[in-house]
Amino acid sequence: MKTALIKLHIAVLLAGFTAILGHLISLKEAPLVWWRLIFTVVAMWAWMFFKKDRIGYATKTRLEVLGIGIFIGLHWLCFFGSIKYANVSVAVVCLSASGFFAALLEPLVTPNKLQWSELGLGLLSMAGIYIIFHFDAQFKTGVLLGVACALFSAVFAVFNKNIIHKIDNVSLTAYEMLGALLTITALVPLYWYHDHVSLMPIGWDWLWLLVLSLICTVWAFVLQLDSLKYISAFTLNLSYNLEPVYGIMLAFILFKENEQLSWRFYIGVLLIVLSVVLQMRRVYKRKKRLA
Repeated sequence: MKTALIKLHIAVLLAGFTAILGHLISLKEAPLVWWRLIFTVVAMWAWMFFKKDRIGYATKTRLEVLGIGIFIGLHWLCFFGSIKYANVSVAVVCLSASGFFAALLEPLVTPNKLQWSELGLGLLSMAGIYIIFHFDAQFKTGVLLGVACALFSAVFAVFNKNIIHKIDNVSLTAYEMLGALLTITALVPLYWYHDHVSLMPIGWDWLWLLVLSLICTVWAFVLQLDSLKYISAFTLNLSYNLEPVYGIMLAFILFKENEQLSWRFYIGVLLIVLSVVLQMRRVYKRKKRLA
């Protein structure tokens, strides 16, 4: 359990840096996600090719994993859209809603029963997001995209929990990234037709996309999936509520976003951090009781 939590929190730290890269890259959200996935898929399938222990999987399993990739693609599209329409701080804070959605979805998809304590902590995070949404009207589009991003995050985490024991981490990530790439590839022409945005990276975009793909995606996903073998989807999603802490600190330092935010934003963040602390305390007490 301890090793799983360490791996999870490294992945969370990398996720926090993902938002910073989303701000630095000049591309709009759809082409940004598209290029991220192209680099990621190439890296993952190269890894798969050179693995000595490659395993064949049933077609049904492959299709299931490709299907989960759809939600990953939509999750990233909404996440970077939230950054573009609001800012880094708002986008990463809205991810906190994933704990609430996971608490509702996990009993529907897995044998686990509804945990009222988890639902309550998820609602605490949602209250923090509502405060931000209600008082900072300029960020409403970004907030809505951020909450949609959290919903998709919870969906793929819950489905991953069901399938993770059928397929190894590297293969799982490779097929999911391919599913996400196919999804975004289908959406990019529609996006371009509507907005006529540039699809080609320029200048430093190439470097930031490589960092985003290889370090903040490939490595972070493998760490996350490995930890999911030993923790619940809810704990994973709630732990990702620490992503706003890392993301906000970096955004304040690098982009001075604190000058754009009202004091009500900090009240919302406080409620979200409280939900994380209470869940970590709950997990620790349960582990101590079972020891």
